[in-house]
Amino acid sequence: MKRSRDRAASELFAALYPRLAGWCRRLVDDDETAHEIASEAFTRLWARWNRVEEPRGFLYVTAANLVRDHWRKLERERRAMRRATTEAAVNNAHTEQADPSVRLLVQSLPERLRTPILLHYYADMPIREVSVLTGRKEGTVKADLHAARELLRVHLRRSLDHTL
Repeated sequence: MKRSRDRAASELFAALYPRLAGWCRRLVDDDETAHEIASEAFTRLWARWNRVEEPRGFLYVTAANLVRDHWRKLERERRAMRRATTEAAVNNAHTEQADPSVRLLVQSLPERLRTPILLHYYADMPIREVSVLTGRKEGTVKADLHAARELLRVHLRRSLDHTL
């Protein structure tokens, strides 16, 4: 029984995966994402293998839902990036007026540290959102923010010492 079920699953995979992945590719315009979606659809099918009456239909409906989730995520990221860009520009204008030395110090940071600083402090984004936008783990963002603050603290302390 198990062998025939495994063989049926293998045959189904061989017959449908290339077509499903190709269909997903046309929808998401990215090979890697298309294969991830097709693979996830099959994973969900295997989890329900004994209860699914129409595997092909299940796969395509599941893949369509995953594609829709992918599109929603992209749209959320686009909106967040537009908001971050707009807010950063507005905040940057305020910061330039308020304290050009801080702005210059932030600009002098390495990009890997500058980006989280701008998004978190200047665009007022939570660490979770900075993580999504930069593609870094939350822990990495926190570590980068800490490192940036330390560099800024050292630079500001030096600046104060020179002015006194």
